[in-house]
Amino acid sequence: MKPLRVYVDTSVFGGCFDAEFEAESRRFFDLVRVGRVVVMVSPVVLDELREAPAQVRELFQSLPENAVFPVDLTPDIIELRNAYVAARIVSPRFVDDATHVAAATAARADAIVSWNFRHIVRVDKMRAYNQVNLQTGFGLLSIVSPQEVRFDEDD
Repeated sequence: MKPLRVYVDTSVFGGCFDAEFEAESRRFFDLVRVGRVVVMVSPVVLDELREAPAQVRELFQSLPENAVFPVDLTPDIIELRNAYVAARIVSPRFVDDATHVAAATAARADAIVSWNFRHIVRVDKMRAYNQVNLQTGFGLLSIVSPQEVRFDEDD
């Protein structure tokens, strides 16, 4: 079975060290380690990780090399991000959150995974992001928390 290509924002890495999100975040990264999921990251994620606590950086560095796929910030991503901001899905203050969604969309990720329930993982936000995606010629993007990245046991 081909692994899922999942864009991961920084909240999922940090979630491994937060009592509320630890179990599901660690289970998600177990899926990465066994090859069920490939993690996609943009320079925004890498910049945020550089500023993260050491344990978060170490978690990222511990992932198998073939389990991490870099997503460059292309002009398409910047334009899509700007369209999200223009549509007022997020304010300019939270442009990095819009960049995460744009990078996942333009890179054709199977999903974006986040614990950001304020700007990303919310039904109204998902609907708005996907409306802009369709208006700009991109496809729909699945937006989920790590809890929702699951496989049947017999797969």
